[in-house]
Amino acid sequence: MQHTLTGQRVLVTQASDFMGPALCEVFAEQGAQVVASTDSLAEVGAAERVVAAAGRIDVLVANLAWQAPTTAATAVDEDEWRAVFAALVDPLPRLVRAVAPAMIERRCGKILVIGSASALRGMKRASTYSAARGAQLSYVQAVGVELAPHRIQVNAIAQNFVENPTYFPPEVQANPRFQERLAREVPLGRLVGAREDAQFAAYLCSPAADCFVGQIFPVCGGWVAR
Repeated sequence: MQHTLTGQRVLVTQASDFMGPALCEVFAEQGAQVVASTDSLAEVGAAERVVAAAGRIDVLVANLAWQAPTTAATAVDEDEWRAVFAALVDPLPRLVRAVAPAMIERRCGKILVIGSASALRGMKRASTYSAARGAQLSYVQAVGVELAPHRIQVNAIAQNFVENPTYFPPEVQANPRFQERLAREVPLGRLVGAREDAQFAAYLCSPAADCFVGQIFPVCGGWVAR
C-alpha cells in the first residue's frame, strides 16, 4: 500500500460520528498520525481548545455531524435553526482561525470539510439542515480562494448515501423502504462504502491534490445528477 500521508498530523473532529471512524482508520493506514477528537464543537471556545490540545496540525478534517431535523419549513422555530447552525456552521470559522495561522507561516496545509449533498439538491422537510450544509460549502469556496496563495488547500466533500453510523446505521440500511428508496434515487444502486469515501478524502488531503482550490466534490452515487 502506498502511504500518501506519511509524516502528516491530521486532526479529525467528531471522530466517533458521521465519517469519523472510517476517516481515522484510512488516514492511519495512509501513514498519518491521526488526532481523533470526539468533543462537541458547538460551544464557543470548544474548537479552539481542541486545536490547542492537538498540537501541530498539517491537515484538518472538519467532520461535523448533527441528526437532521425533518421539520416542515413553516414549523421550523428559532431553537432548531440556531441549534443546527451552532453544530454544523459556527465551528468552521473557529477551527480555521485556530489552525490557519500556523499553516500560513509554514506555507503548507490542508483543510477538508465533510459536508452534505443535501446542499446541492432540494429535499423536502430538510430546510434547516440543507441551509446549514449549504453555508458550509459557501464558506469552503470563499476561504479556499483566500488561503490558496499561502499554499493551503481548502476543499469539501458533499456526500449523501454514504455508509456511516450517524445517517445510515445498519437498522436504516436493513429497512425495506430505505432499500426501495436507494434503488429509486441512487443511480449507483447502493450506498457508497465508508472506506471508498474515506480513501477519496485521504487523496484530497495528500500532496497529489495540491491543485484543488475551494472545490466541492459530490460523493453520492449519482444522487445529485438526477
